[in-house]
Amino acid sequence: MSAGDMRLIAAVSGFVIFLLSASVIQGLNDWGVTYSHTQICAIKGSTVEIHCSYTYPSRTNYGYRTVERAFWITDRWEGQLVDLRTDPEYAGRVQYSYDNNQCTLRISDVRESDRAVYKFRFMTNRPDVRYTGEPGVTLSVTGLQVQIGKISSWTSNCKSVKLKCHSSCLTDQTSYIWYKDRKKMKESGQNSSGCFYRGESTACAAREHEASLSPSLCVFDTNCNRVAYADRRICAFKGSSVDISCRHNYNYVRYKFWFNPERNHHWRDHTQPEDLTKDFHYKGRVRFRAEEERRSTLTITDLRENDSAEYHFKFTTERFELGSSSPGTTLTVTDSDLQVQVIWSSTGPRLICHSSCLPIARLSFVWYKNKTKKIQGETSTFYRGYVDPADSYSCAYQSYRSPPVYAPTVPLLKVGSPGEIMKDNSVTLTCSSDANPEVKYTWFKENQSLLSKEPELVFSSIQSSDSGEYYCTAENELGRKTSEHISINVTYAPKLPSVSVSPSDEIVEGSSVTLTCSSDANPAANYTWYKENQIILQGPESIHHFTSISSEDSGNYHCQSENHYGRVKSTSVALDVQYAPKLPSVSVSPSDEIVEGSSVNLTCSSDANPAANYTWYKEGEDSPKASGQIFTITDFRAEHSGNYYCEAQNNRGRSNSTLHLTVLAGALKSAAAGTITAVLLAIVLLAVFLWMRRKKSFTQQSSGGERPNNRAQLNMDVVYDVPPAPTIRQPEKIISSTPASASPRSRKTPSTPTVGDRLWTVETGGGLLGRGGHGLRGCTGVYCCTWIRLGGSRPLDKDELF
Repeated sequence: MSAGDMRLIAAVSGFVIFLLSASVIQGLNDWGVTYSHTQICAIKGSTVEIHCSYTYPSRTNYGYRTVERAFWITDRWEGQLVDLRTDPEYAGRVQYSYDNNQCTLRISDVRESDRAVYKFRFMTNRPDVRYTGEPGVTLSVTGLQVQIGKISSWTSNCKSVKLKCHSSCLTDQTSYIWYKDRKKMKESGQNSSGCFYRGESTACAAREHEASLSPSLCVFDTNCNRVAYADRRICAFKGSSVDISCRHNYNYVRYKFWFNPERNHHWRDHTQPEDLTKDFHYKGRVRFRAEEERRSTLTITDLRENDSAEYHFKFTTERFELGSSSPGTTLTVTDSDLQVQVIWSSTGPRLICHSSCLPIARLSFVWYKNKTKKIQGETSTFYRGYVDPADSYSCAYQSYRSPPVYAPTVPLLKVGSPGEIMKDNSVTLTCSSDANPEVKYTWFKENQSLLSKEPELVFSSIQSSDSGEYYCTAENELGRKTSEHISINVTYAPKLPSVSVSPSDEIVEGSSVTLTCSSDANPAANYTWYKENQIILQGPESIHHFTSISSEDSGNYHCQSENHYGRVKSTSVALDVQYAPKLPSVSVSPSDEIVEGSSVNLTCSSDANPAANYTWYKEGEDSPKASGQIFTITDFRAEHSGNYYCEAQNNRGRSNSTLHLTVLAGALKSAAAGTITAVLLAIVLLAVFLWMRRKKSFTQQSSGGERPNNRAQLNMDVVYDVPPAPTIRQPEKIISSTPASASPRSRKTPSTPTVGDRLWTVETGGGLLGRGGHGLRGCTGVYCCTWIRLGGSRPLDKDELF
């Protein structure tokens, strides 16, 4: 780094300092302290500030991390971590601030003994986690000094010289103020020149920082006319008294007094100072005393705030006067700020009687315990005894007493709005504790620390997730107390329910199924179950259980959750119960008499889920006849007769039903019950053959005129004389397997008989009783059964009867 890079000027707190570096230091792993500069040079008597920033991980596995304590240390204590505020050398001269990750150390009235390396150290709410920023900031302290250069001329009365205002902390660009016998001469650069007489002195200061004046230098010889003030700055409390002293080096003084330049508007001549003892503003409150020949002291009592000013001492000799314009002592009058500082240390809290106004290190104090008990032997600014957190402590100077310091009382935790806490309302929790120093609050929920460090925990729109146990802690350097727990119960209407089905896969008839209605509500909701908008269950239980579900339970279900804050219905969920096909039902179309050669539809129907697949089979055949719910025979023939059955099948099972097709008396009849008894075609042919043979026999008997019989002659003529049959063959009829309901006793006149009909007649009289059936056997009694034939009829033999 070049020399030019090393020379940086920065004004801090109104005083000029010399910064020797602008590098930053950053820690690793999110921990670090960054200093604005690593080297600072300050003028003796000035005020200097050291700035830094710090970082740390704010989140951990255990919650949020916060900085609880921070302080500055130096390398003067050979590795010991001593808080500067507890170091007597810095008593009343240091102030800290650390907030929002910014840190500042302020040292006032800088002394040469303040040369050191300063480091910032902080501790978190985890007592085992601490961090010190390395390598720190090196502070150099130097004063202004007038150096005499080349002497241009020297007479018996005057010496002409060149002067230089020197400091290792200043640069050539700084503006300076030069003084001669404490009188401001001019503003110029670092170099000046002039002719000085015997007894005259010179001094310099940086512009706008006259308080950091260099020591006076006698130019002509070593004996100078000068006034040296004991203190350049004094601070005192209102109502107190103060002594302002100075010393001069001239023996033959004709007149001397103290004055306040700010009172010049009350002087007879604004350019000529007047004795303070004659100013009405100070009447009765000031006195002047010369304790020694060259020492003078001004005492001001009952100080007022408007007494704040710069006070000068002036003396007059036969040859000159001194003190009119030279810097004097600046008095600041303020309210009492006496207080006890509590400094944390590894051995426990330490107490310091502190004031930013008083010269703490030079004063004696009185310490009190519990307001009234005076602690004997304690007069230092530092309290050296054991600090009991159960007691309070205060310090006093003269009639001024600090407020007591004490540990926090047990915090009181309150809820802003009593009664029920509704969702979305604004709720405030307040934690209050009496303590000094001021407490830091920490909020906890279920033993987890929260971000808020304020005395109030505000929920602008409280939610159900905010319900729980809360408490707070109040802590300062003297102790920590915990409040009682308070329960926050946020009430709210039911949220939109959701319906779940268990098991979640396919539902099979006969299995156990559970419907669950889930709805977040406080207080707990009551539930109503619906199937297709019909209420099926009500009560506090959120479960609807089917121990053995059936196909009738299929449908859409939803639930409603309700408490006294509201109600809400869920969306519907469909239960699709799967089951094997039920016993099929079989039907024939057409259902009445079917003519050979016509189209016949066999239909199979079965309740099933998922829908069944159908297969048709004919008894005695291995391969299926058809698939599908309807089996169509387009040209029905006798060879189609037989037993048919259908099979209904899905992935849950199968079931079948049989249809019987049967031939009866030359006709096919189908059973409505699903069973067909088919009479073989051979029987039909045999019946025709017998009928033809009997017809021939009947014709022969008719031609003889009478029939042999032991009984009386009967009229054997048939009622219907059937004409000769035409040569066109009549088609056979296929009829339903359900028998006709003709009664042999019926007297109703039958329709014209056809081939194959049976006729029942009465032997005596030949009257026709009826047609069809085989209820009478032969010609027993007065009844006789006769086949109808083309061309005539004859009685049936007994063995021909059915």
